[in-house]
Amino acid sequence: MTDKLYINQLENEAIYIMREVAAQFKKPVLLFSGGKDSITLVRLAQKAFYPAKIPFPLMHIDTGHNFPETIEFRDRLVEELGLELIVRNVQDSIDQGKVKEESGRYSSRNMLQTTTLLDAIEEFKFDACIGGARRDEEKARAKERIFSVRDDFGQWDEKNQRPELFDMLNGQIDFGQNVRVFPISNWTELDVWTYIEREDLEIPSIYFAHKRNVFLRDGLIWSASEHVYKDEDEKVEERMVRFRTVGDMSCTAAVDSYATTISRVVSEIRDSSISERGARIDDKRSEAAMEERKQQGYF
Repeated sequence: MTDKLYINQLENEAIYIMREVAAQFKKPVLLFSGGKDSITLVRLAQKAFYPAKIPFPLMHIDTGHNFPETIEFRDRLVEELGLELIVRNVQDSIDQGKVKEESGRYSSRNMLQTTTLLDAIEEFKFDACIGGARRDEEKARAKERIFSVRDDFGQWDEKNQRPELFDMLNGQIDFGQNVRVFPISNWTELDVWTYIEREDLEIPSIYFAHKRNVFLRDGLIWSASEHVYKDEDEKVEERMVRFRTVGDMSCTAAVDSYATTISRVVSEIRDSSISERGARIDDKRSEAAMEERKQQGYF
């Protein structure tokens, strides 16, 4: 009963935040990756504005190296719910010479997303971008407010943030600024999965254990793909794995698992001693990798 009451409190807080976004901003957008956190946001937005439709579009910044299962799920969900989806591609930013494709053993398009995102915000004049980041994921995210202001260059100043006392959310911004909004900031990974189980939400199949071609590097399980650099001596093997977090193939490692249902996933997470971001390859570039990306405009 206590868990149910706590989840209800988190849901009510997130719905309140969603409604504040609609009330305080002229042109918000929900950033949608097809992952569990953004799927949770869509359900919360549905509840916040029911019986009306969600009053803002979804937007995906597509690296071009995403898991096919995630893209298929994204398109099907949007069609079933009758939502507007905006897709902007990192490949276009590369073709336009705005960013340079990385090469080598740890090459990834994850860092390149920032330019594509900032260009899209400017293109559509979005003043608020709703996302599924949570404070429990990573220490840089733990520093951010629910309404996190970005300057006219899209940058985040971790030392200059607004107080949020008594759930008072201040959406006033100057010309050129925009706000990143985190309705599930106070949730944990386990909270999200508990909510998905309670709401009986469909999620991409890669979150469940399945056989996949992978290879090992630096103690992590990498997905074998044409988009992921692999040394000749790195052996591909078929392994029973699942993914705890969904970026693209070049920045998300798998974990060994036999959890094939949501209830088994919840049990697995309860017993896990490894953090969710422990399987994020891109976080291992440096001790302050996430904070540096945020300062440059990353979500």
